[in-house]
Amino acid sequence: MKLPGDTPGSAQASEGYDIVALAASAGGITALSRVLGELPVDFPVPVLVVQHLDPRHKTVIAAVLGRRTKLRVKLAESEEHVQPGIVYIAPPNRHLLVDAAGVLTLSSSELVHFVRPSADLLFESVAGAYGSRAVACVLTGTGRDGAMGITAVKSRGGTVIVQDPASAEFAGMPDAAVATGQIDFVLPLDEIATVIRGLIEGEAT
Repeated sequence: MKLPGDTPGSAQASEGYDIVALAASAGGITALSRVLGELPVDFPVPVLVVQHLDPRHKTVIAAVLGRRTKLRVKLAESEEHVQPGIVYIAPPNRHLLVDAAGVLTLSSSELVHFVRPSADLLFESVAGAYGSRAVACVLTGTGRDGAMGITAVKSRGGTVIVQDPASAEFAGMPDAAVATGQIDFVLPLDEIATVIRGLIEGEAT
């Protein structure tokens, strides 16, 4: 639901959205599957995803999520230009960033809050590149990755969604995000995709 007493945010002020960024850690494959699985095949914007992965093993996350959504899912590649209806996932042990031209960068720079890829860095790059045209969402996970990044998104007029900690398999990341006060929606997992679709399609208020 919309936070009671929240000031009017980008859900009202933005003239449209051009990108969605999702972040998850522990429990994230299930949560991402639920959200992505509810997005339509003609989803009109790209989706960027940070899911904390074990860098010691080759990941099959793109294949797993690709079986659970109508969208094309792939590991992000450096210097590629994002396209609507494609889900780009940060590879293990690489930060994922995007610029104002929609071009992706993969970075091996230092860990942020002990993780790489970092939701904070992704969200900060999305905020800088897209401003009020960005939707950022924090899902289940341990730790506090994403809390700093959503503050950047909110400060640039973007819209922030957080999974209700009560519905999260691991509440650490959602709790840290909620604690910032810089959020527009706190939602049960089953409602997140509907709100994202409404925002992108101009129906949410």
